[in-house]
Amino acid sequence: MNIGVAYADKFKQLWMQLEVPEDSTVEQAIEHSNILKQFPEINLSEQKVGIFGKITKLTAKVKDGDRIEIYRPIVAAPELVERRDQ
Repeated sequence: MNIGVAYADKFKQLWMQLEVPEDSTVEQAIEHSNILKQFPEINLSEQKVGIFGKITKLTAKVKDGDRIEIYRPIVAAPELVERRDQ
């Protein structure tokens, strides 16, 4: 089964295509991609994941052609965010 895995930190982006066994879960596909070795800051127990922009669980089964996305936490400190006057 051919799927994609995407992740971006503030410095670089990665999108890869790979083959995974049938009945793979999102978590298994991410582990199979070796992306966790390239980005050791990824913490799947804390970060959200999705398929084509829709949040999903690590236990969800992937389908041929799916793009798994790993979302990084975005922190916006109020004192650092510019005010927008409306």
